[in-house]
Amino acid sequence: MVMISLILTAVAIVLLLMLLMRQNALEKNQDRSQQSIMQNLTSFTQMNEQKLERIRESVEKKLGDIQRDNTDQLERMRHTVDEKLQSTLEKRLGESFKLVSDRLEKVHQGLGEMQNLATGVGDLKKILTNVKTRGTWGEIQLGNLLEQILIPEQYEKNFITKQGSDDPVEFAIKLPREKGVYIPIDAKFPKEDYERLMLAQDEGNYVLVEECSKAIENRIKLEAKKIKDKYIDPPHTTDFAILYLPIEGLYAEVLRRPGLCEFLQREYRISVAGPTTIAALLNSLQMGFRTLAVEKRASQVWELLGTVKQEFGKFGDLLDKTKEKLDLASKNIEDASRKSRSIERKLRDVQDLPQESQKELLEE
Repeated sequence: MVMISLILTAVAIVLLLMLLMRQNALEKNQDRSQQSIMQNLTSFTQMNEQKLERIRESVEKKLGDIQRDNTDQLERMRHTVDEKLQSTLEKRLGESFKLVSDRLEKVHQGLGEMQNLATGVGDLKKILTNVKTRGTWGEIQLGNLLEQILIPEQYEKNFITKQGSDDPVEFAIKLPREKGVYIPIDAKFPKEDYERLMLAQDEGNYVLVEECSKAIENRIKLEAKKIKDKYIDPPHTTDFAILYLPIEGLYAEVLRRPGLCEFLQREYRISVAGPTTIAALLNSLQMGFRTLAVEKRASQVWELLGTVKQEFGKFGDLLDKTKEKLDLASKNIEDASRKSRSIERKLRDVQDLPQESQKELLEE
């Protein structure tokens, strides 16, 4: 038993020694592996550091190249943009200065035209201050209206309508129905009274407006009395005359005065007309002249219609004869058509000739 115990103890010691030796070997292998790993890590770290250094240098070089290239491109772009901006700015400034210069020149021309217009208006005002000239202006306007609506044979200018008088009326319209009968027309323009009325209306002075309106009424009555005394002379003229006012505002003011137009027609046999109403009146007279002309030629028209009626009767007879001939021709055509159909029915049973026989017959 002791022997066995010694053997077991020896075996245990041997096993223990073997374990210790194996553990030492493992520790040595582990140390070597750790050293190898450390060496590998060190070399790998060094290699990575070298590669990173090279990459850093390459990147820095590329970035430097890119920066220098971008700087060059930006410089070129700046020069190009500066040149474009300079040329565009010079061009726009030149166009703007030219436009401003043209506008200033047009403004200068407009000012010159306005000065000329002001001068012309001043001259016109000076002219219109002359009573005779104002009458001439109204006469010219009235003459233009007569020239546009009537023909020269239908009116007279500066014509003496009253027997034994030396005062000619500005215009006299001929009446075609009776020989030697005229309608006197005279133009009047009380400029000063009308201007004072307009000024009073602008100022809102109702008392002065009424005074100026009354002055215009008295002036119109005075002119109407002059026309009646100078130009109305029945039966050489009509028993009335026309007073023409060349401004619509003045004509409206006369119409606005209560009872003025009726007084002029009743007391002086004068009808007042403005530019619009005189045109309507002249058109009415023109239509009346045409109606009278048609009435004068009515007998000629009836004679012409009688001649046409006779000729139309002859034309009807000719149409009847033509109808008879057309009926006869239509009957002959119907007979020919019936005969043609009869011949076609008879030829239906006839056979067609052979091709060779047709050729021989054709050749013969």
